[in-house]
Amino acid sequence: MRITPATFKLTKRPAFIAFEGINGCGKTTLHKKVSEYLKSRSIQTIDTREPGGTELGKEIRKLLLEWPGAKKSERTELLLFAADRAEHIDTLIKPSLANGAWVLCDRYIYSTMAFQGDGRGIKKEWIDQAIALATQGLTPDLVVLLDLDPSVALSRISKRTDNGKDSFEDEELSFHARIRKGFLTCSDTLPVPFLVLDATQSPEELFKQTYAVLGV
Repeated sequence: MRITPATFKLTKRPAFIAFEGINGCGKTTLHKKVSEYLKSRSIQTIDTREPGGTELGKEIRKLLLEWPGAKKSERTELLLFAADRAEHIDTLIKPSLANGAWVLCDRYIYSTMAFQGDGRGIKKEWIDQAIALATQGLTPDLVVLLDLDPSVALSRISKRTDNGKDSFEDEELSFHARIRKGFLTCSDTLPVPFLVLDATQSPEELFKQTYAVLGV
């Protein structure tokens, strides 16, 4: 469900917010700005990501994004993401929310739907089963989706100097185009509130539009 600052204000306290988009869209930068703002208001905030939000997850992240061996099967990839997410939810996300902290997460289930579903072509029923088992029904209170043309995103990635590249960035342009389409389909068809932003805008403008729906 797409929302705008004119139609939606986040009222859940504490809130669970996911930041989504194709690689290179700027979601990590926006996540940081939102976190800094909340903390400046003395709001307890937990910053995390998928994969890799827990100690176990860090090891799974290496297997998913840095594995030097032969390419993994698509089902293996899906199940590794599910394992990371189950641990993440049980040991970090749910306890943090229960303790009154806002949780800001760089990627969540919508990345699985887009990357493994639209990108890899895994059956939707398998995607849904893996997500259901891992999340036990936990969905964010808000998803901030940064939308960007894949060619622009890959150009940004090529200019990075932080050695933060992951294996998905080696995929062809068509793969990233399918992922972009998958994210937009999520925003149009799922009941969770999606704030869809044009990621060609400046980081300051993206934060301004996100701030407008936070309600704090």
